[in-house]
Amino acid sequence: MFKKYRLKRILTRLVAWRIANVSEKNFIYILSLVVGLLSGLAALILKRSIHFVAEELTSYINVEGFQYLYLFFPMFGILLTVLFIRYVIKDDIGHGVSKILYAISRKSSRLKPHKMYSSMVASSLTIGFGGSVGAEAPIVLTGASIGSNLASLFKLRYKYITLMVGCGAAGAIAGIFNAPMAGIVFTLEVLMIDLNMAFLIPLLISSVTATVLSYFFMGDAVLLKFPQVAPFDISTIWIFLLIGVFTGFLGLYFTRATLYFESKFKGIQNWLLRLLAGGFILGILVYLFPPLWGEGYTSISTVFMNHGPDLLNSSLFESWKDNPYVLLLVLAAILIFKVLAMSATTGGGGNGGIFAPTLFAGAMAGYFVVKLLNTVFGIGVAENNFALAGMAGMMAAVMHAPLTGIFLTAEITGGYGMFIPLLITSTVAYVTIMAFEPHSIYTKRLARTGELITHHKDKAVLRSMEVKKLIENDFERLTPDDTLRDLVKAISKSNRNLFPVVDNEGYLKGMIKLSKIKNLIFEPDLYDEVKVKDLMFMPEFYISSHDSMETVAEKFETSNRYNLAVIDDGKYLGFISRAMVFSNYRKTLEYFSHD
Repeated sequence: MFKKYRLKRILTRLVAWRIANVSEKNFIYILSLVVGLLSGLAALILKRSIHFVAEELTSYINVEGFQYLYLFFPMFGILLTVLFIRYVIKDDIGHGVSKILYAISRKSSRLKPHKMYSSMVASSLTIGFGGSVGAEAPIVLTGASIGSNLASLFKLRYKYITLMVGCGAAGAIAGIFNAPMAGIVFTLEVLMIDLNMAFLIPLLISSVTATVLSYFFMGDAVLLKFPQVAPFDISTIWIFLLIGVFTGFLGLYFTRATLYFESKFKGIQNWLLRLLAGGFILGILVYLFPPLWGEGYTSISTVFMNHGPDLLNSSLFESWKDNPYVLLLVLAAILIFKVLAMSATTGGGGNGGIFAPTLFAGAMAGYFVVKLLNTVFGIGVAENNFALAGMAGMMAAVMHAPLTGIFLTAEITGGYGMFIPLLITSTVAYVTIMAFEPHSIYTKRLARTGELITHHKDKAVLRSMEVKKLIENDFERLTPDDTLRDLVKAISKSNRNLFPVVDNEGYLKGMIKLSKIKNLIFEPDLYDEVKVKDLMFMPEFYISSHDSMETVAEKFETSNRYNLAVIDDGKYLGFISRAMVFSNYRKTLEYFSHD
């Protein structure tokens, strides 16, 4: 206890020293550098952890042959993850990016400290044992949590805590892929961090710092690298358009099927039954289609190297790998069942994200379309370029992040030779899915419950305001048995034109509006004859102190009132005025806005 108190005193002094000696702007730059280093380091640790677990497993698996162990390893990984979450963390850590969006929307951008490491451990167990999910969302959650907790530690304001959340996310993406621009664009496009120079510089610092750290320790050994890009041929533009439409509809299936399967797993109340169901389904799918094992980056690299038939290795279909029609059927099955494999992993209790599955499905989709065209129509085009375009198209469709898809795939290639076809595919895919689905897979969960406000600044400002803090109590109270004389005395002392009428227990019995009784003020003969209960009326519109500010704003708009009574279980608490709400809204908006 003494050590904790001493640590708190040291931290308080450090914060005071920082405020006195380091300008807020310079401190933000320093902190963004630290967040970039830590999030980049976290990305390195997670990659190494997954590879360590996976390599230890593959030492028991003969990758040259068909393996029944595929049936059991994924379930064991999910079991370890569930036990870790239930008995060590004791908190929900799934859907990393959605958790970040929720924290920005409802938790003042504050993420729990355990999220700086819990997702890394859980996803390492899940993915290392073959879970069909990605590590990107867990590491983005880790980076964002690092930024959030450091900013909170140094008592920064909401807008700078949100900025550090973005810096951590940008650093995580940049560190995983050695793609600094993709990290920045992902943060701006998916997390909706405002784009201005005050925020852009810290994001750049974090993203570049994480990339440099990744290069220093990993060199070119990143998750994906595709330096051999055939020149873009304008005559193939129609294929990129076709892939854009295909990935747009595939993204629609991907989004809705994921949410559907997740809801089915949530319907299983017993966690052990959920685990067994998810593990069994995943095991069967990986057994039938080995490319569904793990993140899928090995399969993407296989397609990049124009070795598509090798996707059938170690499967029931290996003996038919030279038959292009069998390959097409297997590719179609992989595209259909990847969503189920991913949902079984997370629904069963595993931990991971949809980033890698989206890239995997995109690469398979682009390869599938061109392989179909080459096989049926013999057009004879290179297939790896289109796999790359498929990745960009799926990111645009599933995540509603066309710019992230373009910049990430461009940085993966080491250049921008494919920029035009990537732009075409991403745009077409995005336009296609937007015609049917206005929300990305990340935001749809929050949008269903009305929790999505990161994409709507008005809602964000209103959600941060509290009714209880806006209640005004400088109204002269009356009782039903008071006389007109008592009312006139109250009018002479009040600066208000409303007078609540309450009983001895504080229950609201009605209210009097000055404009309705002003003629009686000049009738002294009635002062002792007329009672307040004869003049009062119950308000048609009122609110509770537990109502959200969105409800209050809606009540003001529909009622056209300037004041609303605040009543909890019949008891009068005060009034809330339109002027007070507007004034507080402006102050809160200024707090949310950036320098």
